[in-house]
Amino acid sequence: MIPWREAWQHALYGPGGFYRRPEGPAGHFTTATHGSLGPAFAEGVAALAAREGVCRVVDLACGRGELLAHLRRLGVDLELTGVDVVDRPASLPADVHWLRSPGGPDLPDELADLDDTLIVANEWLDVIPCTIAQVDDEGVGRVVLVDATTGEESLGDPIPEDDARWVAQWWPSAVAGERVEIGSTRDRAFAELVSRVRSGVVLAIDYGHTRAQRPTEGTLAAYREGVPTLPVPDGSCDLTVHVALDSLGADELTTQRDALRDVGLVAAPVPHDLASRDPSAYLEALARRSAVGALTDPRGLGGFGWALTRRGQGAVPRRAPRHTADSGA
Repeated sequence: MIPWREAWQHALYGPGGFYRRPEGPAGHFTTATHGSLGPAFAEGVAALAAREGVCRVVDLACGRGELLAHLRRLGVDLELTGVDVVDRPASLPADVHWLRSPGGPDLPDELADLDDTLIVANEWLDVIPCTIAQVDDEGVGRVVLVDATTGEESLGDPIPEDDARWVAQWWPSAVAGERVEIGSTRDRAFAELVSRVRSGVVLAIDYGHTRAQRPTEGTLAAYREGVPTLPVPDGSCDLTVHVALDSLGADELTTQRDALRDVGLVAAPVPHDLASRDPSAYLEALARRSAVGALTDPRGLGGFGWALTRRGQGAVPRRAPRHTADSGA
């Protein structure tokens, strides 16, 4: 048996890993960038880019570039770049740039010294492997080990000192039997991403929690072909753990619901008489209203956390954070 963090990294990003499969993430689960939600989500991202005054958008861990394709269809005057662990999809518009990433917390060397840029890391942090620990009967946090072929677990050595310091600061109430998902790898990854930007905004979007509402039984989950399945780090399924959003050190932490509303993305009523005047426009308006409703539903995607950090000139929050995000998928 090996630590979950090690098995998880290999299962998702190693040779033949889950995220290198040809069908891509959309073959197994839905995010805000997929299907009928994608065009409305792209509207929100474009509005955010306009508000922040940037000239380019980088989509990190972008799957097969779905968000970038939707942004291009909107006709926005933005330079677009996708970053993921696979080669550039042939279906992307020709003017969309592409960088191949090593995967997990590691970023491509070319992603550096960015100016006037909005980086969107949508559901990236939750698939950065972290140490999974459990408190034993003596109150000692121990690394959880896993059999990579069966998913069977056991407790290993006490957690390292740096992980123990993170737990003391961010998850101090752990008791015997409680699982602790140590967010230090996500914190470092977010900080590294921020360091690649000279001016602009770094946005991480994910499901997660804050100190006021830490999960006690752990959030490790797996998905295959749209169905939850047993978490086994064998490369056959997605593996995800919720994010400790407040430990990231972002300038601003809010919810997707409030963030999208702040940039003007609302589910506006559809006039009934439009059905007779322009049936196609009526159906399109209904579909958009439904998509915006799903993106801003506080019980689902609307409850996701938005962690924003601004860099360069004027890099201070444009408004005081009004909300913290305590949410689940």
